[in-house]
Amino acid sequence: MGDLVTSALLGLIEGLTEFLPVSSTGHLLLSSHFLGFESAGKTFEVVIQLGAVLALLTVYFGKLWQVFSTAHRDPASARFIASVTLAFLPAVFVGLLAHDFIKTVLFETPRLIAIMLILGGFVLLFIDRIAPPAVHTDPTTLPFRKALVIGCVQCLAMVPGVSRSGATIVGALLLGVEKRAAAEFSFFLSMPTMAAAVGYDLLKNRDVLDFSALSQIGVGFGLAFITGVIVVKWLLGYIGRHGYALFGWWRIIIGTLALAALSMGY
Repeated sequence: MGDLVTSALLGLIEGLTEFLPVSSTGHLLLSSHFLGFESAGKTFEVVIQLGAVLALLTVYFGKLWQVFSTAHRDPASARFIASVTLAFLPAVFVGLLAHDFIKTVLFETPRLIAIMLILGGFVLLFIDRIAPPAVHTDPTTLPFRKALVIGCVQCLAMVPGVSRSGATIVGALLLGVEKRAAAEFSFFLSMPTMAAAVGYDLLKNRDVLDFSALSQIGVGFGLAFITGVIVVKWLLGYIGRHGYALFGWWRIIIGTLALAALSMGY
């Protein structure tokens, strides 16, 4: 029962944080560290991310169907697919080169994760205040050059604690993308990025994957999916009204608490 409760908690954390600019990976790794949880081959941590991917696909299924079904005759749809693909490519290049270092060194350094949470929180607070006036309000019409720059900035999130959505949102804001549109472009970019990362993880670890704890994986996956759907539907409205300050302060508080706990030997 204890393992199921831990799995439920981690699934909840994954779903709640995956699309917020607070670093779901950082939260998940720190939570696993303090809870003493570790699955064989990191199977649990990898598979529950699929729940968050599925949540996003569910929420945006109508939009995605419209875009892909009309791409052959609608230049706007084809252009949008091209811009997301262009933004996705830097992560493929860096991920393939640095995968082993990221997984075996950076993912095993809780203190680094806590520090990145704090630094990222201050960056988010600062950019939320000083971002230039918005010139792009539609995430589907970003210029290719700006989409590529956002994709390059996304690569910073390979350091756990930085946050994939946080990096892409900050990059978009600095390029004149409106706050809500920045979050939505981050959503679209996360689909191929997360799917590729999960698929590559599963491929790299196929010899050590352990699906024996299917009940734990199922609970974590289900909660990641349900909470992911709720967060995606809620987030855009909240950002449109209040911006990103809440998430900056959250990162600073969680990172500081984690550092304090690590300093006390936990």
